[in-house]
Amino acid sequence: MNTQAWVKHAIREINADFQRSAETHMVRVPLPMLSQICLYFKDESTHPSGSLKHRLARSLFLYGLCNGWIGPESTIVEASSGSTAVSEAYFARLLGLPFVAVMPQSTSREKIKLIEFYGGKCHFVSDASQIRAASQELAQQNRGHFMDQFTYAERATDWRGNNNIAESLFRQLELEPHCHPAWVVVGAGTGGTSATLGRYIRYYGRDTQLCVVDPDHSVFFDFYRTGQPPHSLGNGSRIEGIGRPSSSRRSCPKSSTPCCKSRIPGASPACCSSNNGWGDASGRPLAPTLSGPCR
Repeated sequence: MNTQAWVKHAIREINADFQRSAETHMVRVPLPMLSQICLYFKDESTHPSGSLKHRLARSLFLYGLCNGWIGPESTIVEASSGSTAVSEAYFARLLGLPFVAVMPQSTSREKIKLIEFYGGKCHFVSDASQIRAASQELAQQNRGHFMDQFTYAERATDWRGNNNIAESLFRQLELEPHCHPAWVVVGAGTGGTSATLGRYIRYYGRDTQLCVVDPDHSVFFDFYRTGQPPHSLGNGSRIEGIGRPSSSRRSCPKSSTPCCKSRIPGASPACCSSNNGWGDASGRPLAPTLSGPCR
């Protein structure tokens, strides 16, 4: 099979995987003390690879294939110790490609096992701030492709529609008592999900506000607040798999977030072990600030 035929087959395989997958659930969360408030939780853990990063990984692979960056002999390399690496390993296995995740030595064994479960390999670095450079070098050495989620996440996803998370979320709320939510809360990972939600909200003229929650030791909040040139921190974020130790203007576009970025104090680390837990723990403090009918 020549390269052109392989790429066509690879795109078909990814689209077929999407066709087999059901939409993730939107769960209404009861708040007995705030009966006038409707809180919903979009459970992205039901994706085949277990998180919302399944959407991102699918988009990144399609973006790389359609740009001619990924071929039948490509080794896929990603800078990630979190769910993105797990999801990319899933799609690499689907296409029969080797996958390497570059991550800090401190990464949990549980995450490493998930990446290895899908056939991926892990490459460890001692300094978290060097992950990107190590990923680029590894891709060059193996004549592979560095996916670079932090650069391409916000552009690989079609934020106007095409079943992205924003379109899915608002479609699932259409028959709810208040189909135009006052707030959407999302954790900061690559910035791609918040960019998709923010642009979608603006494009369709919705009144919904967007809260992007950044953990400690991550640069998103400071970059958004000050607008200063990209900078790096010496250590990774407090919550494994979300936040990031360095920023660029590409990864933190102010235009992506119509309302605010914030750090929500008082969230228990026990419930912040994943993107879903962090978003849930951070969304609940916003509920008492709302008033009026179910919102």
